[in-house]
Amino acid sequence: MKHLKYIGLLLTISLYLACDEDFLEPVPQNVVSTENYFLNDSQIESGVIGVYDAIQGVNSTNLTNNRGVQQEFYVTEMRSDNTRTKNQEGEAAEFETYTVTPNNGIVENYYRSTYNAIYRANLVLGSLGNASESAAPVFEGEAKFARAYSYFNLVRLFGDVPLVDRVISPSDTQTAFTRVSTSLIYDLILSDLETAALNLSNTGDYSRATKASAETLLAKVQLTLGNYLEAQVLCENVMSYGYTLEPNFNDVFYNEGNNEIIFAVVYNPGIETDSQDFSAEFMNGVGRTVGVNYVTSDAVTFLDTNGGPNRTPFSYRIDPFQPSQNQVVKYLPNGEDGGADGKTFISDATLSGNDWIVLRYSDVLLMHVESILGAGVSTGTQAALDSYEAVRVRAGLLGDADNNITKQELLDERRAELAFENQRLFDLLRFGEAQSVLSAISASFSSTDLLLPIPQREINLSNGIMAQNPGY
Repeated sequence: MKHLKYIGLLLTISLYLACDEDFLEPVPQNVVSTENYFLNDSQIESGVIGVYDAIQGVNSTNLTNNRGVQQEFYVTEMRSDNTRTKNQEGEAAEFETYTVTPNNGIVENYYRSTYNAIYRANLVLGSLGNASESAAPVFEGEAKFARAYSYFNLVRLFGDVPLVDRVISPSDTQTAFTRVSTSLIYDLILSDLETAALNLSNTGDYSRATKASAETLLAKVQLTLGNYLEAQVLCENVMSYGYTLEPNFNDVFYNEGNNEIIFAVVYNPGIETDSQDFSAEFMNGVGRTVGVNYVTSDAVTFLDTNGGPNRTPFSYRIDPFQPSQNQVVKYLPNGEDGGADGKTFISDATLSGNDWIVLRYSDVLLMHVESILGAGVSTGTQAALDSYEAVRVRAGLLGDADNNITKQELLDERRAELAFENQRLFDLLRFGEAQSVLSAISASFSSTDLLLPIPQREINLSNGIMAQNPGY
């Protein structure tokens, strides 16, 4: 039973937040404005739920729909050394070969879906004057968390992007299409998350923003910006809130609502409007899938060596149909193993209910280590060792042998712990290792591939305002 259900949103939210295809053209014409709907707490609450719904996305193969986080693995994990397609075909294969074009429909959908979430957050923020005194700060915190989360992904994937921090008029093409510097985007992200952390409490559950989720995301932003002392304080705040590591690594993913999850995008099985299909996409020959986000041979070798006996078996498995291939198993459809033939699921695998985990406690512990090492404190600091070894011991590994955690050891531990959770590419970028690692796995990789192309459709709609990233 999910703590937050988005079922029924098509009956409620779509009436008020139904966007046309043009999320940035520059503003959808047929959406509700703050002036004609968000007039009280109940209506604003529906708008907040609509923000989460935008992040959740639509379970559909139609790329004109908002797919949300359901396609994030393409633009993150498959651009790292962790995953690839099974047959190296179509637009999906462009990510692993670093031949992504500005016309790639997956990139376009992710870009526009993310701005859809930002748009909905701005709708809520523009309506706060109609909220009660007690509810307004919470609405603001949730909307700003979602907006910061969305912009943090955009700025890391695309670089300079348009900064739309309010509901704009259809004629404001300058705001809609003018790319601003990453520093300005980060200023907004920091401000939004600081407000969210101040306004929110930890009384909610993992399906909605809390103080802990805001501080965890803010810690990751501060690490990205090199602000290590600030990140350490934030991590230690979250470490004091009572989160724990699940004793069984597999339970992190299949015992939903466990005490390790800080924030997740929730799904419910069997209902097209509230389920997800990425679990099935990770399989082969299940429903409409052909096998994407398959585990690379490099990742297999790495996990076999570094994953640990309590972690590796629950990270990947051999494809039941093709023993030369390996599948992600952290998100088996609805937690089922597919039976003896690997595909006979009890329910429709393309209507899966697995939640997508965005922030969890082991990530906080490893960020805590990173913040201490990055600040130049002695690598033997006991606090860093305690956090590092807690993650390793759960995996069935020994602690650090020489009490001297290196940058490479930490990067390796993050890869093993968070494999296939869309973290690897961002870790490589943050640690300054993306260029060397990715160029070693693909002869076609170049430094310009560190950023995705701005979708050509957005450039065309901008009528000359928006420029393309170098190399595309």
